[in-house]
Amino acid sequence: MTVTHRRLVFLLGLAAFMVMADNWVVSPILPAISESVGVTPESAGLLIAAYMLPFGVFQLVFGPLADKFGKTRVILFTFSAFAVMTALCALGNTLTGLAAFRALTGVFAAATMPISLALIADIVPMESRQQAVGSFMGIAFLGQALSMGIGGAIANYFDWRGVFIVYAVASAVIAVVLWRGLRGLEIETVPAEPGASAFGSYVSLLAHGPSLRTYLVILVEGAFLLGSFSYLGAVLAQRFSLSLLAIGGVMTVFGVGAMIGGRTSAKVANRLGRTRTIVFGLLMAAFADGFVFFGGGSLVLTSVGVFLLGLGFMTAHSTLITVATEFAAKARGIAMSLVTFAFMFGGAMGTQAGGRIASATSLTSLYAIYGAGMLVLAFAALFAVRSVGSLAGEVSRHSA
Repeated sequence: MTVTHRRLVFLLGLAAFMVMADNWVVSPILPAISESVGVTPESAGLLIAAYMLPFGVFQLVFGPLADKFGKTRVILFTFSAFAVMTALCALGNTLTGLAAFRALTGVFAAATMPISLALIADIVPMESRQQAVGSFMGIAFLGQALSMGIGGAIANYFDWRGVFIVYAVASAVIAVVLWRGLRGLEIETVPAEPGASAFGSYVSLLAHGPSLRTYLVILVEGAFLLGSFSYLGAVLAQRFSLSLLAIGGVMTVFGVGAMIGGRTSAKVANRLGRTRTIVFGLLMAAFADGFVFFGGGSLVLTSVGVFLLGLGFMTAHSTLITVATEFAAKARGIAMSLVTFAFMFGGAMGTQAGGRIASATSLTSLYAIYGAGMLVLAFAALFAVRSVGSLAGEVSRHSA
């Protein structure tokens, strides 16, 4: 990658870091919020749904807007609005008011991942693209892995409102850096096809066999991988009675694994090919769940599982994203919106199902089931993600 490419990835990665950290920060501070606004923790769970629903739905909205009005322009506006909404969350005095602010935060947060990936795909040539995508995703998911520890630490020394204030200030600083940095790069993106409709582009992508199969793999990948990740904190607390701070420390190794996977996946793909790299990453994630399942009373084995989950996830996911960037050169915002929507929607389903599985059996059993599921998915991906090509012409014909 050139210096310009590395700078672009770093700038967008900073924004994605904050969005992914914000995505998960409510969970560890939920009891404190519920006590403050006078509701039960179960009722306060509305705050998570209030954020996740618009975050998922608006993934499909901002991609077309970015293709039409310009990716740089849209991401600068939405990330600035995200910083403002995060600050407003600190002012919520009722559950309804706080839920409304969290919903608006989710709306604007939804733009960062798909538009960043589309920008990277527009600017970085294919031979360097997977390295760029992997580095970006590694920075983003480091934010997710650190969020529980960061949020818990801030709430411990201040209160839950302090979490949103710190996140808002950090996001505001990054917004300023983005405005200066992206404009300074003077980047040019691929223009959208004149007269193209978002609905027609979505239909074309989902009607095309190779892209549909890839999106389905991403959907199921999100279910098993995010479903596994979501309960790692609960496993660590249950097995080892760790504090929130200690749990955050162990969860950091997921982010370290993700960053390593992001930096090495391109080299692995050059050796194995993209399809086998996807399979390899999914197999690694399956073994990661196995380490968590068999780890029992060993913090070392459980931590190895957490690390391998991050490494396997990013090896597979960055490769799947790289494949998807070639589906529609003239509608990359839309193509990447489908990627992030499929992954997050799958993650929501996997997390919900995982909670029911854990309640009916145990947290340990969840990792045996999801590990087996990823083994099956790895086998399916070997045949599903084999023939891919650009849909630029096809999208243009069907979306006018």
